[in-house]
Amino acid sequence: MATQISISTPEEAVARIAYLSSDIVFSVQPSLAADSAFSRHLRHFSNRKAAGVVADGEQAVPEVRALRHNVDPLLSAFEPIQSGKLVSVTTASSVLLSSIPHLYKLAQYPVVIHVSLDASRHPDYSDITSIRQSGFTFLQSESLQEAQDLALTAHALAIKSGKGVIHFFAPGHSANDQPIAYEDAGLVQKVLDLNAVRRIRASGQSGSPNLYADSGRSATVFDPVLSPQDASVEKASTSRSSLEKKVEGSVQPNADGSSVGSSRRDSSTDSATNSSLATSIDSTTWRPVSSEDIYRFTTAIWDTIRRETGRQYTPFEYSGPSNAENAVFLFGADPGYFGEVIDGADASEIYAHVGLITARLYRPWIASSLLGVLPNSIQRIAVLEQVHRKTTKWGPVLLDVLSTLKSGPSSGNTPTIVAYQLGYIAPSVVKQALRGVLQNLKSPSPIQNLDVGNEAGPSPPLAEYALEQPQLESAYLKILNQVFGEQLYVANALNSATTGMSAKYSANPEFGFGSLVARMEHRERFIQEVRSAAKTRDFVTDNPQSWLSNWSLNARDPKKSNALAPEVIARLSTDGSRLASTLLANKSLFFRESQWLIGSDAWSYDLGNSGVHHVIASGQNINMLIIDSQPYSERAAADATRRKKDIGLYAMNYGNAYVASVAVYSSYTQVLQAMMEADRFDGPSVVVAYLPYNHENDSALNVLQETKKAVDLGYWPLYRWNPRNDEKGEPNFALDSERVKNELQEFLRRDNHLSQVASRHPTFAANLSESYGSEVRTLQKKKAKDAYTKLLEGLYGAPLTVLFASDNGNSESLAKRLGNRAKARGLKSMVMAMDDYPLEDLPNEENVVMLTSTAGQGEFPQNGRALWEAVKNSTDMDLSSVNFSVFALGDSHYWPRKEDKIYYNKPGKDLDAKIAILGGKRLAEIGLGDDQDPDSYQTGYANWEPLLWKSLGVDNIEGLPDEPPPITNEDIKIESNYLRGTIVEGLNDPSTGAISASDQQLTKFHGTYMQDDRDLRDERKAQGLEPAYSFMIRCRLPGGVATPSQWLQMDSISTSFGNETMKLTTRQTFQFHGVIKGKLRPAMRGINKSLMTTIAACGDVNRNVMCSSLPEKSQFHSEVHAISKRVSDHLLPSTTAYHEIWLKDEDDKKTQVAGDAIVDNEPLYGPTYLPRKFKITIGIPPHNDTDVYAHDIGLIAIKGADGHLEGFNVLAGGGMGVTHNNKKTYPRTGSMFGYMSADKVHLACEKIMLVQRDHGDRKNRKHARLKYTLDDMGVDVFKGKVEELLGFTFEEPRAFHFESNIDTFGWQKDEHGSNHFTFFIENGRVEDTAEFPMKTGLRELAKIHKGEFRLTGNQHLILSGVAEEDLSSVKDLMAKYKLDNVRFSGLRLSSSACVAFPTCGLAMAESERYLPELITKLEGTLEENGLSHDSIVMRMTGCPNGCARPWLAEVGFVGKAFGAYNMYLGGGYHGQRLNKLYRSSIQEEEILGIMKPLLKRYALERQDGERFGDFVIRIGMIKPTTEGKTFHDDVAELESDEE
Repeated sequence: MATQISISTPEEAVARIAYLSSDIVFSVQPSLAADSAFSRHLRHFSNRKAAGVVADGEQAVPEVRALRHNVDPLLSAFEPIQSGKLVSVTTASSVLLSSIPHLYKLAQYPVVIHVSLDASRHPDYSDITSIRQSGFTFLQSESLQEAQDLALTAHALAIKSGKGVIHFFAPGHSANDQPIAYEDAGLVQKVLDLNAVRRIRASGQSGSPNLYADSGRSATVFDPVLSPQDASVEKASTSRSSLEKKVEGSVQPNADGSSVGSSRRDSSTDSATNSSLATSIDSTTWRPVSSEDIYRFTTAIWDTIRRETGRQYTPFEYSGPSNAENAVFLFGADPGYFGEVIDGADASEIYAHVGLITARLYRPWIASSLLGVLPNSIQRIAVLEQVHRKTTKWGPVLLDVLSTLKSGPSSGNTPTIVAYQLGYIAPSVVKQALRGVLQNLKSPSPIQNLDVGNEAGPSPPLAEYALEQPQLESAYLKILNQVFGEQLYVANALNSATTGMSAKYSANPEFGFGSLVARMEHRERFIQEVRSAAKTRDFVTDNPQSWLSNWSLNARDPKKSNALAPEVIARLSTDGSRLASTLLANKSLFFRESQWLIGSDAWSYDLGNSGVHHVIASGQNINMLIIDSQPYSERAAADATRRKKDIGLYAMNYGNAYVASVAVYSSYTQVLQAMMEADRFDGPSVVVAYLPYNHENDSALNVLQETKKAVDLGYWPLYRWNPRNDEKGEPNFALDSERVKNELQEFLRRDNHLSQVASRHPTFAANLSESYGSEVRTLQKKKAKDAYTKLLEGLYGAPLTVLFASDNGNSESLAKRLGNRAKARGLKSMVMAMDDYPLEDLPNEENVVMLTSTAGQGEFPQNGRALWEAVKNSTDMDLSSVNFSVFALGDSHYWPRKEDKIYYNKPGKDLDAKIAILGGKRLAEIGLGDDQDPDSYQTGYANWEPLLWKSLGVDNIEGLPDEPPPITNEDIKIESNYLRGTIVEGLNDPSTGAISASDQQLTKFHGTYMQDDRDLRDERKAQGLEPAYSFMIRCRLPGGVATPSQWLQMDSISTSFGNETMKLTTRQTFQFHGVIKGKLRPAMRGINKSLMTTIAACGDVNRNVMCSSLPEKSQFHSEVHAISKRVSDHLLPSTTAYHEIWLKDEDDKKTQVAGDAIVDNEPLYGPTYLPRKFKITIGIPPHNDTDVYAHDIGLIAIKGADGHLEGFNVLAGGGMGVTHNNKKTYPRTGSMFGYMSADKVHLACEKIMLVQRDHGDRKNRKHARLKYTLDDMGVDVFKGKVEELLGFTFEEPRAFHFESNIDTFGWQKDEHGSNHFTFFIENGRVEDTAEFPMKTGLRELAKIHKGEFRLTGNQHLILSGVAEEDLSSVKDLMAKYKLDNVRFSGLRLSSSACVAFPTCGLAMAESERYLPELITKLEGTLEENGLSHDSIVMRMTGCPNGCARPWLAEVGFVGKAFGAYNMYLGGGYHGQRLNKLYRSSIQEEEILGIMKPLLKRYALERQDGERFGDFVIRIGMIKPTTEGKTFHDDVAELESDEE
């Protein structure tokens, strides 16, 4: 029974039926960002995960795949339809003609294609008539209700017959129809033959789908009426050609047939079998589906619909008098209008008593059905066809009608048939049109092919499929503009002036190629004209002739001709002669253009027709930029039927073209290089450019992540190929990424370049020969497990397999400890990560213990997800012989809200339950470790482990050896021989990109962290590769001041050794990411060559000393900066290991330390250095731009009466690091110790550090920072020990005043008249993008700048000390690169974020890559409420370690899990007050829901000068945090203790 929900458009009706009746619906759209009339409804069903009627799987949810209309979309149907899936396609008619090669093959499969004709009231039916002989069944619907019923008919018919069905309709015809009810899913189920569905699924073929070769498949039907012998004879004699003739011919239906439709694939094997079993009923009663079968199946389906709904359908519909003499056969226009006019006609009207005929079953054309509905009285028939592109004299429908009537039983008295070409007929002129039709029809000599109506319709063709350039793709076009400027010419640019040519054709490569050839010929003619002009005497002056002659000699040299062109034009402009004016009319031709064709990966599907082949084969000097947007995915990599050509390889195989494969989100520099090389190459050039997205409005972050995966795995290798380089003695092939795919590998091997690349780049050798595929990973796991098993075979005792899933190492450590304890008890234990374990071995295990921590919102850690997904989805795994137990690690308060408590230890609980469902027997009940317990997870573990030993019968074992204590950071430091460890050995190990765990701790002291790219972890693991290890390098730069030459050196290092970007950190220094191990030592040497260092930039030592930038007071800044350098140098470690490891040349034979023969001395630090990191900063009032309250030592500069530096107020005990939900950890602002003169302040810093060295907690690193030592000892006690070491006391603090802790942007002038400009560097990331070439611009500035670069503590940059005489040139250069723009919202200018994903191993959520997006979503509210220019300090970090100092922000966000953040409010604008938790674990929607009304309230209710942090406290939203120890008190959102 129909529901009350109504449908108002035929596309919605069709979309719903297609969704209910398919496994997969391919939604062909104008673009992935723009909906078609079908796709918005399909997406609605898909997002709701609505169940279908026939979809396979537990939830029966069909898959909806969006496809762009210009990427050969019907190709995608082959793989699923050949594997037994029910497939439907929704599309506009524009894709049909280009898909004809596929239609002939798809016609033999049960695929349904729903086609919407032109959305105007003047649709073009030629798209349908042109493909009528493709073998498909065609159904036409003409109203909203028919669209729903015939869509259902199409699916039922495809399933029943095993043949393809095209259902077409013109949406405009039902524009005025009343809404209809949804068809009940029960009726859909009755109409569809579910038994036939099962047969279709069972017939799915395995192996590679067949696309281009004829598979020999034809739809067949079982016919019990035939005898076995007759059936076999008919089957053997029925050929494809005869079948097609049957489908197209006139066939008398046999209503008594009772066949059941099926699908069958014929092959040589099938034929042989059938021949040998000619007497077998099963093998001889199948025959090809005939048009008679189609008619019989269709009428049976319509009978079912009639019985259930009362609605009746026939192949041909006749309406009108039973004795009519004249009839109109209408194929196009709206039959509803025509019917209304005919029915309401007066008897005197010429069109009164006229019959109206329409076709519902267009193919096969059932002639007998048409004859059956025509009255015998009919003498004349007008055939009105709405076919715009008519290629023959007689229309296809006319020929169908004519052949039917000529072959009918009354062929001797055939009615007169007159053809009409139907144009647009407005409803108001239908009467007039009918009069004209009937007058001509009734005339003694009617005119054939008379035009009726206007040729042009009232609206343009389907606008939704107009060509558009996706916004994301503008990145490459902007780079082209940056590189070539006015010399750039894009021949097939959208919206370019092409007289009389539609955009569809003017944008394609053929048109562009022809245009460029004509343009080049035009310039050649112009060159000859210039040469002739240079020899004449027709100029007024003699100046132009020599210049023209010189130019003509160099006209084909781009560099020389473009250099000469301005001079030539200038001289012609001053000549004044007629000849000069003639030449100036084409002055653009004096420049040699950079000529380009730009296309998408739509050009990759048919090279011959796309025009790409023509360009390459021509040898002409034409550049092509082809942008590929297909994301890397297993489906894209594995689906051979897509037949997407690799244009780069195609061009390289051709041999005459420059080829480059680039990706702007991987290497901007390589894109620039490739484009310039392509332009210089004299011949065709192909630059294939990667820009992957699922939707055109995807964020840049999504594109970045997809690009990184594709490049890293070799799916999209970066390379450049110049076939003429060998003429210069250079290699033709340059590999710019580390991995290539198999096809490219084969080409290089054939071209004898693989060995060259491998020899030139030995580190690439392994990668070049490595293919990607999950089978590698599978083999690795199996091999590792088998080796371990073999090792255990000689041991006694029961086996115990221990599997762990761990993100932070706790679960892994427990698992390894458990494994060791098991061995001590005589068990044969094996310990592995869950994802390293071959799951197929699990049913054969005897005893299995699984330990897992909890990630994100109750998710499995990364190295346990694959095993969990396999176990979770398994329905037939038998674990009845497996004994198991699970221990889970989590935090019961991590998700404080009651509704989120389910996330506590969810992975372990889910795993325990699923293993039990599969038959496993518990050795011990699940153990739950809770970080809130007194000993954290160890409390629960101590209760669980004895139960395990007891169950295994090894609980009472005597003489167990003592376990060695776990190795701590303190052990690593003391055993390291003053920070050496085995770093050198690790750097020299080529088998891995990593170094050992202990060396990872030691390299921090040297200024580098080992990281891996977390965007790539899952993909690399799936491919059997180790993580994408690389290193972050941080410089030590006291006060953040660098020279221009140092800036240039840092820029070069980031490009040559890193990921082409620089990070300006919140500690006022340079940071590089993506430095692989092999480049680590060269990068370190490069930094030291610039008179900078990295030692002690990280680690348990005093790190980089910060200093306020203060551009407006340069003299005072220089005095304070000198102190920062003195403190930094004074507290520098003394070990010589840094020089020995990083700087010593291979020829340097001096060994300063050999083993323990000579031991270094650390007079300040000692062999174990400090308990934890130690940070010092200096603030210069009124600017607290370095957050002096947030550091272990904060120095506040005090100016004397003479305007010079006098001394400092000393703060101690600040610190930001916290652990989520651990209230024993908290941020803290520094405590005031007092005043110290400038000449002694470095000693005060030293003594504070020494007291911390001797009294800090070295057992618990979470409690080891100075802030906890101060609170444990008491400020006065700690201060007393410092003064005792100093030998004198602190003075009373001097008065000071802070006004802000943000930077002042734009130009400022200091007391000496020098100029300073503060750039806005969002979150400190210096990089080039297509929109903003910041890195290049700053590099160019550094080349001319004579002053300093000052890095700020807020991650920005000051161009300092610009002399007045240099100001103009500096401003011009800044404007050229858009560096002078500081017109951003106050919120954005006051924001800061840490790096977080993808490189920080501690990150729980995005930060640097997300905060700009969040601010963008708030800026509309700021604008609406007049807050655009108000400074509100907002900071974000990906974890609670606090690198961006979020606890001092007025609004702080701290990552809790991917996409989830804790929100803090109430920080002091001057950085003087900590904020407090307002909401826990909220996502973007809730963040915006809080912030938008709060900002509006702030705008309306704030007091004069009231800052946002003060405002939220005053209105009672949050309580102030008075000191660090009260940070967790009185929070706005209390944690629930309920389970």
